[in-house]
Amino acid sequence: MCGIAGFIDRAGGDAFALTATARGMAEAIDYRGPDEADTFVDGAAGFAVGHRRLSIVDLSAAGHQPMTSACGRCVIAYNGEIYNAREVAAELPHVRWRGHSDTEVLVEACAAFGVEAAVPRFIGMFAFVLWDKAERRLSLVRDRLGIKPLYYGSQGPLFLFGSELKALRAHAGWTPRLDAPAIAAYLRLGYVPAPLSALTGIHKLRPGHIFHRDADGRETETCYWDMRQKAIAGQRSLDNRPAEAIIADVETLLKDAVKRRMVADVPLGAFLSGGIDSPTVVALMQAQSTQPVRTFTIGFRDEAFNEAARARAIAAHLGTDHTELIVEPDEARAVIPLLPDMYDEPFADYSQIPTYLVSKLARSGVTVSLSGDGGDEVFGGYTRYAGIDRLWSLAGRAPALARRAASGVLRTVSPALWDALTAPLPHRLRPAHVGDKIHKGADILGQCSADAMYARLVSLWPDAARSADRHVYPWNEPKLVHEIPDLVARLRTLDMMTYLPDDILAKLDRATMAVSLEGRVPILDHRVVELAWHIPRDLLIRGGRGKWLLRQILHRHVPRELVQQPKMGFSIPLGDWLRGPLRDWAEDLLAEKSLVEAGMVDAKAVRDVWGGHLSGRLNRPHHLWVILMLQAWLRRWSSHQRHDVERG
Repeated sequence: MCGIAGFIDRAGGDAFALTATARGMAEAIDYRGPDEADTFVDGAAGFAVGHRRLSIVDLSAAGHQPMTSACGRCVIAYNGEIYNAREVAAELPHVRWRGHSDTEVLVEACAAFGVEAAVPRFIGMFAFVLWDKAERRLSLVRDRLGIKPLYYGSQGPLFLFGSELKALRAHAGWTPRLDAPAIAAYLRLGYVPAPLSALTGIHKLRPGHIFHRDADGRETETCYWDMRQKAIAGQRSLDNRPAEAIIADVETLLKDAVKRRMVADVPLGAFLSGGIDSPTVVALMQAQSTQPVRTFTIGFRDEAFNEAARARAIAAHLGTDHTELIVEPDEARAVIPLLPDMYDEPFADYSQIPTYLVSKLARSGVTVSLSGDGGDEVFGGYTRYAGIDRLWSLAGRAPALARRAASGVLRTVSPALWDALTAPLPHRLRPAHVGDKIHKGADILGQCSADAMYARLVSLWPDAARSADRHVYPWNEPKLVHEIPDLVARLRTLDMMTYLPDDILAKLDRATMAVSLEGRVPILDHRVVELAWHIPRDLLIRGGRGKWLLRQILHRHVPRELVQQPKMGFSIPLGDWLRGPLRDWAEDLLAEKSLVEAGMVDAKAVRDVWGGHLSGRLNRPHHLWVILMLQAWLRRWSSHQRHDVERG
């Protein structure tokens, strides 16, 4: 795992200056690769790239980057891992290998076959930059699922690229500016969706895409692996064999995906929760290991958020070498000031805090850790899939006018009054914050379709992002309803095109890389994803519970009673913290003066939600976290701006 940063400057410059700039850009993300650093410069073309290496496979100098192909034409700077490098190397019998790094296989394959023909051969996670010295052509490539990040963009004579925005910021010739549509999209989603970034003119390379920039500045982008088309193709040819045959095929492929990700020349382990996804990964690891797998989990003293006991029981059954840390609240809250720099743009999935903490714990013992991320999207695990399906099957029978009327009636009663009206009900029949939940349900009920219901459900501050919808939402494409008629499959597709790469995988990448840990995600092997699209819905969701098929695989390795409890995941009691120990910090960021000065949100609307949350009338920790992370990031961004001015 590594960090990449570089540029093309049409204004040129001497080799010494180009090298110094590229080195400085790479140093801004040195934690992504603390083991080695180097640069490559093509002075005549104004091209320079810096690389930071986290050594995982082939720790010798033969794995050093940037790396030049044997023919001398291609130079690569690469972040990621290729898990079938030996098979691809066998297609290159003419190459005299210098070492056994996957980097060498990657650059030689690109030199031999061309980028477009080489990339589909690889199983792995990757973001890489390839410079063709003869053509003065730059290629940027991102893996199929978007596991590894890559940013790029132009300003004046500069073309910049890097693993993170802070690497681009380190170039003195770039003046960053906020991108309003991106911030609006963030307010709705809690993350900035590709191809947008928080800064004008800078884009995230989309998953499964290749970007080329020719010597004359002409830019082209192609898609070599299309999630949407894979979903459509899979749904049109569902596997109708008996369930046992399908389960066996999925387990065989998952075992192969896990085994490939257990190859490393450094210590390796896995995150372990008390759910389904990571225990499945760990079970398949242990089944193929000759020694106990090292596993890591964190817990909290608040039992409502503590999965440590479940993870401990699973680890004991599987026989792993288990490490557990019970995190004190102050330790978790101490992570919050680090987040604006760690995520580099506004990001509001508050499981980012425990993800960082478990990554830090794992790094104390290993350099590579496998994760169960992707299981919910691939195998239909989110409760919202079945929930929206049930709601639409009932509410969809009513005329749209009736649904909107019912929605309006429910909202005429305030959340506080709903709480009062339901107070006489027995506690077991009365959910917490019932009025808040009724208002949220009413918002969803009033939508015109199941897809619109889902869009509303996952929207946090939707009114702030209307102008950006057309840029980032597949929901606005009626054709998708006809291409993927099954609602659950359609929702999975939407999440895998947006939420998975831009939230889940961004969270994992930043949290692991912040502590120089490589995170690997076997469930997101593209072969597993493609196979999953052929699985009928009734093998994914049964009795209102998702991941039925994945559960059957896990039950072959772990007793049912150890994994039957409701899912918690890595979470924190954020709602209570905002009313308690984080209140002063939040009040400072959410003060009317602070909100007005930032100028990004409706200050009154935010203050109303904040007041409702403090009083207990509302329970909106995720909504408030979106604003808090934006405000915290804006303050940090402003301090960077002042520094840039002083530096200039």
